[in-house]
Amino acid sequence: MFSSAIKSLSSNIISSYSIASQPSSFSGPWKIFDAKKKGSGKAVSVFVFDRKSLEPQAGSFGRQGSSSSLRRIHDEVVERLKKEAGALARLRHPSILELTEPVEETRNAGLMFATEPVTASLGTVLEDKNKEGGRGGRYVSEETEAGGQKRKEFELDELEIQKGLLQVGKGLEFLHESANLVHANLTPEAIFINAKSDWKISGLGFSSPPDNATGRTTMPPMSLGEVLNYDARLPRFIQLNLDYTSPDFVLDTNLTQSADMFSLGLVIVALYNAPHRSPIETGNSVSSYRRVFSTPSSIPTHGNNFHCSGTLPRDIKLDLLPKLITRRPAQRCGAREFQQAQYFDNVLVSTMRFLDSLPAKTLAEKSQFMRGLPRILSQFPKSVVEKKILSALLEETKDLDLLTLVLQNAFKCVELVPNGRRAVSDLIIPKLQAVFLATVKGQQSDRLTLREGGLVVVLDNMSLIVSNCSGKQFKDDVLPIILVGLESPTHSLVDHALQTLPIILPILDFTTVKNDLFPVVANVFAKTTSMAIKIQGLHALNALCGGRNDTEPDLGDGLDGVKAPQKPTTNTALLDKFTIQEKIVPLLRAIKTKEPAVMMAALSVFSQVGKVADIEFLAFEVLPCLWSFSLGPLLNLQQFHKYMQLIKSLSTKIEQEQTRKLMELSSSASMAPASARNFGGLAATNGVYSGQSTSNEETDFESLVTGRNRGSKNDDLFDGGWSTGNVSQIATPQATSLQQPPFDQNQSPSTLSNGFSITGSAGGSTSATSNGLGSFSAMKPSQASNTVASNPWSQPMQPQRTPSSTAQPFNATSLQPSRPQINANGSSNSSIDWSRAGRNNTPATGSTGSSSSNNAYSSFSIAPPPMSPTGTMNVQMPNRSAANPAAQPPKQPPQKQGLDKYESLI
Repeated sequence: MFSSAIKSLSSNIISSYSIASQPSSFSGPWKIFDAKKKGSGKAVSVFVFDRKSLEPQAGSFGRQGSSSSLRRIHDEVVERLKKEAGALARLRHPSILELTEPVEETRNAGLMFATEPVTASLGTVLEDKNKEGGRGGRYVSEETEAGGQKRKEFELDELEIQKGLLQVGKGLEFLHESANLVHANLTPEAIFINAKSDWKISGLGFSSPPDNATGRTTMPPMSLGEVLNYDARLPRFIQLNLDYTSPDFVLDTNLTQSADMFSLGLVIVALYNAPHRSPIETGNSVSSYRRVFSTPSSIPTHGNNFHCSGTLPRDIKLDLLPKLITRRPAQRCGAREFQQAQYFDNVLVSTMRFLDSLPAKTLAEKSQFMRGLPRILSQFPKSVVEKKILSALLEETKDLDLLTLVLQNAFKCVELVPNGRRAVSDLIIPKLQAVFLATVKGQQSDRLTLREGGLVVVLDNMSLIVSNCSGKQFKDDVLPIILVGLESPTHSLVDHALQTLPIILPILDFTTVKNDLFPVVANVFAKTTSMAIKIQGLHALNALCGGRNDTEPDLGDGLDGVKAPQKPTTNTALLDKFTIQEKIVPLLRAIKTKEPAVMMAALSVFSQVGKVADIEFLAFEVLPCLWSFSLGPLLNLQQFHKYMQLIKSLSTKIEQEQTRKLMELSSSASMAPASARNFGGLAATNGVYSGQSTSNEETDFESLVTGRNRGSKNDDLFDGGWSTGNVSQIATPQATSLQQPPFDQNQSPSTLSNGFSITGSAGGSTSATSNGLGSFSAMKPSQASNTVASNPWSQPMQPQRTPSSTAQPFNATSLQPSRPQINANGSSNSSIDWSRAGRNNTPATGSTGSSSSNNAYSSFSIAPPPMSPTGTMNVQMPNRSAANPAAQPPKQPPQKQGLDKYESLI
């Protein structure tokens, strides 16, 4: 809209400012646009007047007058508007609208000038309130700027009215006493509310010196006869508004300064009236105005509540309005007396007065004011706190003597306002940058101390800044301020800066933390000689590794039985594993002091490192350092136990991780062939043979070397895969006990405890009274039977030596014939005469005839005993009950033959 409306306009303002496309508000013939100066970004409001708005509209006033006379009237209106803008350039006062760019006439006779940023005129605010149907509440104006939405708010409460009226009174005092002018058209449209919610006087198009003015004036006198006549050919908003005009102009034709005070009284009534309009309604007709004042009942007075349908405050109704809305100018109060009214006598208004005059106060008065301000800040309306008090306080940041007090009050204001993000982003952060990031050469040390004191206040309120600031703005504008604190030579300032790390880390990205923040923290930690900074630096490193530094006491689970909810926390490391291992751990190893506070702070960092680092790094780098720190001479027992808990925890983690890896490797190796796992058939563990075996291991081994299942009934008991001979198969009952029953002399030798029948080699059972058994010596328990045989597989295989197994339960595997051990002299230590084992019931103990039968077998095979026709093994056993070793004569050891040759392999 703006570009199409002023496309034909050309001015310096357009080229120097970025102007919004839509007007934010309207005031009389002016359209008000928000704008920012190119380069500096300073906010302003641009007032634009288009001459086409003066052209007559269809049906408004027909064809009255000639075009030349109409053009002449238009020229007079343009001159009056130029006068209004020119008056702002000449009049400089806090209560007069400030002009930033002078009025310019564009190519098509349009007008344009720029002022301080304004929200709207008071007339616009009241008109919007009329549409809402009430006086109270918040005025909200929304407009589009560069495709976005911008929100403006103005709360019209009692304190806002008091403050505004007081500012208007100051402006009128300046016009009457200093400028010697009469405003002559003081209406709600002539009062503007700026961005700080200050009320500013404008609309000086009809201003003029009073009658009988003495001295030099800045304005030419005004002709009342010309301005009082209403011209229907012109828009109403560029003519004198009779509804707010004093009877001095209309009835007495006197141009006096007290006329402005009468108009001010009518404006006050309009603020409380419902709807918000003047109590005098004339329709801009002089005759109607005269009729109003001709009847006493139509004149606003105290008796008729000044024709106000709303509720007037008591001080306004009884004290202020009777001194303003009165027929005689002499009975009216002046602008200075107006400011002393009882209506403005309260602490809040007095505070606003002092704040307006703060630049003129002494340093002692300012300091005293700043110290007492926090006690009453909560009593102010939120809009006043944000727009008026906060803005006024930040203007004093240029005074370093007050910097600390000003910032304390500024952050207190942020806590009170509903939209803290807007206050921090738009007001506070720009001021902080100007104060702390500006390099001042040659600044004295005392001034630097004052500056550092203000920086401490900023660092202490960093959580408030973080919660009301975007991540990008914090990185660009606030983080450099924190780095200034970290690099400061003042220890207390560095300490406060390090304490902010747990607060600012969540809002920063990984790259910023690693490249911008961590190097500064590491440098401070490595070079500091202060123990307090060393400890605080360890807390900062702990936060960078993902830890928390809980210093607040646990207030949960009180007497009310309600446990306070815990804040959600994250233990995610903000630095990568490489930085933690290669940068942080070397910093910890370089710690030389053994103070307990430093050691315990380092312990918390090591605890976080243990959650991130590799187990190899923990074993080679972290654990040795932990052991070194744990043996510090200054640690007490409790602190030492904490170190030991971490050492044990990390050791357990390393053990579990290494065990898991080895189990994965062993599970992979279990998929290989059995011959690859046990080379040579050795059932070994870690390459060492235990020297003991079980029946299951023997069964597994025989199943392995024979290629047959030992659980079948037709297993060959004697052919272990070594012989090629064909041997008859036998079936034997399974042993029921793993322990051999005790020896009994009355037991029949033909029936053993395992149920086997012992027969001769030629067949038939051997009776218990067989004479052939008398020649055998009595069977005695051998001492070597209880000893475990040597490892059968630990010696190389030889032709005459085969391994023997240990004593096992009497089962199928124990039926293989054992071989007696042969001594060096050729005798056997066995109690059985093996030379008779192959004879048929022959009691003689001579040589055997079975030596030739062994030649049919390989030197590595075991010759089986002769088999009976029934398939039963024939083995002669001596009669144990008849054997008496003491009665038998000594015998020469017989020649080892037959199976005796293999006795050494038992």
